[in-house]
Amino acid sequence: MAYTRLGDTGLEVSKLCLGCMNFGSGQPWMVNDRDRSLDILDRAMDLGINFLDTANVYSQGESEEIVGEAIASRRRDELAVATKVRWGMREGPNASGLSRKHVIDQAYASLDRLGVDYIDLYQIHRWDESVPLEETLSALSHLVDEGVVRYVGASTMTAWRLTKALYAADAWGHERFVSMQPEYNAVDRHEEANVLPACAGEGIGVVPWSPLAGGFLTGKYERDVEPPEGSRAADDEYTERRFTEENWAVLDAVRAIAEERDATPAQVSLAWLLAKDVVDAPIVGAKRIDHLEEHVGALPLSLSDADLARIEAPKTPRWPARGKD
Repeated sequence: MAYTRLGDTGLEVSKLCLGCMNFGSGQPWMVNDRDRSLDILDRAMDLGINFLDTANVYSQGESEEIVGEAIASRRRDELAVATKVRWGMREGPNASGLSRKHVIDQAYASLDRLGVDYIDLYQIHRWDESVPLEETLSALSHLVDEGVVRYVGASTMTAWRLTKALYAADAWGHERFVSMQPEYNAVDRHEEANVLPACAGEGIGVVPWSPLAGGFLTGKYERDVEPPEGSRAADDEYTERRFTEENWAVLDAVRAIAEERDATPAQVSLAWLLAKDVVDAPIVGAKRIDHLEEHVGALPLSLSDADLARIEAPKTPRWPARGKD
């Protein structure tokens, strides 16, 4: 396993982050088997993956509980455990958002579910326009001051909001976001025209979600063929919207390079991301151990400048994309 520093921090994280949204129940695309989820987590850590990303809202806390069970017998000081806060965990008042009350209450609830004394990376899952930014930043800083959070991060926002939060933290003496989770892969490149330049300029670690575009970049889908029953695209309109001619052209290039390099399309797609200086650790969401091992096999794969250009040629990054603001 290869390791890197998260942004400008001293925190050492594996160059692949294991996404834990699949661990839980309630959706057909989830693992839906606690023992199998634990097996995947154990194998990931055996392979050297020390960076685990979950959220309180994933299966309403079930994912955090599974992660907690998996790490209970591991060396805590070697792990970088990340979780998130923003979305609703129940009905009623103070059940969601980034108020001081909700942020702090949910941090302690996450600690209980994870069975840990501190969270390495506590992230806001999305921006909350209904709460003053200073209130959220002060709540996050309080958690760091209390020793229950080591670093704070963010996910999916515009560049102007990220820079506003960074400059506000500097001005008010609060903790800065050290990382950003954007959607980023070889077919979803809109963040190149949005938040990624800001991350590069401010030393923010980039931890992309959906690095394989919901499975599109694994090559399991075909032009003019209905998505297989039970696949994400069969049940998820968002994934199926990736079926555009531009994206198929990207996949054609990925498949051709994979054949030339004796690799898989998933490995080439991850290698493309890992070749980006701004990227620290893509979040891989394996549902099977062999998929996890395939993803780790991307780490030694080095793409040439010509390979990167072939993959990128069909797309021109634009912002906003698909109604994002």
